[in-house]
Amino acid sequence: MVIEHMERVKSTFSIKNLENLSGIKAHTLRIWEKRYNLLEPERTDTNIRRYSLDSLRKLLNVTLLYNHGFKISKIASLDGSEIPKLVRSIALKTNSEQVSINAFKLAMINFDYELFDTNYEEILQHHNFEYLFMNIFMPLMKELGILWQTGAISPSHEHFITNLVKQKIHLQTEYLQKNKFEPNHPIFVLFLPENEIHELGILYLNYLILSKGHRTIFLGQSLQTSSLQTLYSYETKYYFVSYITVEPSKDEIMPYLQNFYNKILDKQDSKLILFGPQQIAIDKEALPEKIEMFRSVESFVFKYFSEDVLV
Repeated sequence: MVIEHMERVKSTFSIKNLENLSGIKAHTLRIWEKRYNLLEPERTDTNIRRYSLDSLRKLLNVTLLYNHGFKISKIASLDGSEIPKLVRSIALKTNSEQVSINAFKLAMINFDYELFDTNYEEILQHHNFEYLFMNIFMPLMKELGILWQTGAISPSHEHFITNLVKQKIHLQTEYLQKNKFEPNHPIFVLFLPENEIHELGILYLNYLILSKGHRTIFLGQSLQTSSLQTLYSYETKYYFVSYITVEPSKDEIMPYLQNFYNKILDKQDSKLILFGPQQIAIDKEALPEKIEMFRSVESFVFKYFSEDVLV
């Protein structure tokens, strides 16, 4: 398997990194290390513990078993080859969300496509894709964001797992795009503002709207507002949907929205629907008409897709 920029992959970890990744307190890890010889850290010249990638893999496996009710003494008595087999068996048989999240983290650390896909397919045997994304992928992404910021994982790890999640959204979306849609429903146009590249949220929203039986036009990342005017050559009513994570910046967001209203919404039977953390910078009192904000996917679904409200 070829991984781009493998030289940048984080290969040694502090005990704090291990605590963040596993959820097991550093004090407990030291006890396990001393009493059961579960981990074998190297020591720096200043006697600071450093753990290898193999140690981290082992700890994530141990954590899965421990959180599933196995006593640490029992886990410590297992042969090294038995632990991964037992972990895979448990990850496939349980419906525990946290076990599934930990299994995906293990796939990330190992750059293991097979474990990712096996875990993914098993979950879909018991739940639909909406459940999987909202209850497993979203908490996983939030946790990975913290782990990346604290240096517990490298960008290579984050990119690997994020792109696998995107692949699954694309796959589910492709199935839905083959459906026929009601001609009298508004068309949802999904895009990200110029310089905004965080597309996971907008990809899922595209899938979700399609799953509710409505047509979408997905335009993707970093789109200039003026380019959206072209759409009115074909239709007169659009519901524009965007997810603002970083851009526009806090200082630029209100001028951006006013410009969007002037160029795209004014005198048109259309609206802009906003998601994302940058909403915190929006002045609700000064928000132009025809622009709506949603803090949650659930509230959006309730308003737009309850009992065919768009018909």
